[in-house]
Amino acid sequence: MNILLNVIWLVVCGFWMAIGYVVAGVICCLLIVTIPFGLAAFRIADYTLWPFGRTLVERPDAGAASMIGNVIWFLVAGWWLALGHLVTAIGLAATIIGIPLAWANLKLIPVSLVPLGKQVVPVEQAHRDYLVPPR
Repeated sequence: MNILLNVIWLVVCGFWMAIGYVVAGVICCLLIVTIPFGLAAFRIADYTLWPFGRTLVERPDAGAASMIGNVIWFLVAGWWLALGHLVTAIGLAATIIGIPLAWANLKLIPVSLVPLGKQVVPVEQAHRDYLVPPR
């Protein structure tokens, strides 16, 4: 089921949202000082392409630097990526069949706002290693 959802997601909205993250990542990498933000954007672009079957967990080694970086990220790129997810979710929810994909888009808004200090892991690993309750 994850493969089917991922293929539909990729065609309907995943590719376009991933392009947004890649553009943000390239801009951040060009500015040199914001290379960590660019790497985070590329990581989230990968997650945005193929989200079903994977989840986000807090990194145990994330600290104050991640928090400060997330504030800067929010001001520079996070808000417009979150807006892209919101607009896409509204468009998908308008079609009854797109409601599960709209819900997935809404779940990506928090990571688009504050991506630093998080990592993408398979759902099974999250349940096993990070004590994330099953859905």
